[in-house]
Amino acid sequence: MSIKVSDHVLQRLREWGVETVFGYPGDGINGLLAAWGRAEDRPRFIQSRHEEMSAFQAVGYAKFSGRLGVCAATSGPGAIHLLNGLYDAKLDHVPVLAIVGQTHRTAMGGSYQQEVDLHTLFKDVASDFVETVTVPEQLPNVLDRAIRTAYARRAPTAVIIPGDVQELEYSAPTHDFKMVPSSLDRSAWTAVPSQDSIERAAEILNAGDKVAILVGQGAAGAREEVHRIAQLLGAGVAKALLGKDVLSDELPYVTGSIGLLGTRASYELMRDCDTLLTIGSSFPYSQFLPEFGKARAVQIDIDPHMVGMRYPYEVNLVGDAKETLQRLIPRLDSDRGREWYDTVCDNVSHWREVMERRAGLEADPINPEYVARALDPLLPENAIVTSDSGSTANWYARHVTMRGEMRGSLSGTLATMGCGVPYAIGAKFAHPDRPVVALVGDGAMQMNGLAELITAAKYADRWEDRRLVVAVWNNHDLNQVTWEMRAMEGAPSFLPSQELPDVQYAAFARSLGLTGVRVEKPEDVEAGWRAGLEADGPAVIEFLTDPAVPPIPPHATWEQMEATAASILKGDTDRGSMIRQGFKAKVQEFLPHRDKK
Repeated sequence: MSIKVSDHVLQRLREWGVETVFGYPGDGINGLLAAWGRAEDRPRFIQSRHEEMSAFQAVGYAKFSGRLGVCAATSGPGAIHLLNGLYDAKLDHVPVLAIVGQTHRTAMGGSYQQEVDLHTLFKDVASDFVETVTVPEQLPNVLDRAIRTAYARRAPTAVIIPGDVQELEYSAPTHDFKMVPSSLDRSAWTAVPSQDSIERAAEILNAGDKVAILVGQGAAGAREEVHRIAQLLGAGVAKALLGKDVLSDELPYVTGSIGLLGTRASYELMRDCDTLLTIGSSFPYSQFLPEFGKARAVQIDIDPHMVGMRYPYEVNLVGDAKETLQRLIPRLDSDRGREWYDTVCDNVSHWREVMERRAGLEADPINPEYVARALDPLLPENAIVTSDSGSTANWYARHVTMRGEMRGSLSGTLATMGCGVPYAIGAKFAHPDRPVVALVGDGAMQMNGLAELITAAKYADRWEDRRLVVAVWNNHDLNQVTWEMRAMEGAPSFLPSQELPDVQYAAFARSLGLTGVRVEKPEDVEAGWRAGLEADGPAVIEFLTDPAVPPIPPHATWEQMEATAASILKGDTDRGSMIRQGFKAKVQEFLPHRDKK
């Protein structure tokens, strides 16, 4: 019995183990949609509200499952809409395949409706592999290479299939000249560094008295080895945001996140260390790493294109984090003093006290840090947490304690707004038996999140654990950019660009049949969280928070914050809690240290 090209596409995806495709329909993929009908929705087609959300959902699925994320879109505008999500995959090194329609071959080059030069469009974002299928015999090789490349390079790839090609009868490549047969198998592999480089790295680490370790998402499969090497070296461990779930935050030597959104303990770890070991991270902000020349450094990364950046490393170990650490650990000396380790642990304890104090400070109406702090002890130990970009990422980085089997992620390198809710939906399809919590600002919620609540409502019955909690920090302000303007430009908030319209997020959720709770007072915050976590289905918990609470960088000095306060007081003082004469006192309260250093 003959089948069409579109039927073979879905069959090949099933053979690769693909269970879910996130997409949006359009006539450029009508052939594929018809094939889905014939295949009884295998792999299942998950309809988002916008193709960008399909790509984000594929990224979230891939991040939390470790498997290929797949998205599909029509030609022209649909393909264009995928770009932001695909760039998120590219910059965060996530395997995603985009399957995209194109106008019929007979119309190509004729300025036809929705005709876009898709190769040019995708040549950067899918630079590792992008190809158009023009004849049936080409299909298996193109699709197989796209999937293998996405896995091997941890990158987005794209396969373009014109509408008329989708409808052709499928015929496999033959054993002939200029035919390219293909195969399915993708055997497991790993990379390990040379013995000589391992020994040189061990020599550097053994010579250090004050060792700092920085881990990123590339260390996720080496949790036990990272813990072991930290103990051997008496080291503190800081985490890039994409590596937040690599180690439990309950460990006394884990200093937490690093960078502008990081902790004071991580800043002190990097400032005072004499040796740095970076594992699976391309953390870009070198100003938060040790001063050049002050620390000797070793890097471990599986990608040879990503080593040697950010810091003058003496040894770059190209290899899988787990395999490399297993070879490195036996060569390390464990006989070293505890003074540095004790200092790191003391700094962590002090930072936790600072965070508790800051979350307990009064605000108008609710302290945004308290919202995240109240969630932390309520999170189940198998929860998945997604964070959107914006000031909520600060509270995610500093107040959410990773423990047990918890997972978490956000748009790390692209730092795009609008990913929090679609990430959470992708996570639910990756782990339908686990609760998922999305932390989202009102700007990101208005940008993308509201529409994707419709997607959550549509598919909630497919999840074994129906809990998907979307928390909205509603402060009527694009808060992160507002603070960046104040801190970096010395300018007050520019209201035409920063002020957001008021939206009834909880009421909108209720209009969809979801749980919706609006929290207006601090004493109701914990109850709001419990209502979301106990709901039998998706829930939106809307917190009215104070935009004047500063997301203070971990290295901020009193002089810098005083200058920020002064710049705000130049502005309109009639906007209530956002700008007021008492702001200087609030800034002083929220400083990481009261000694004004």
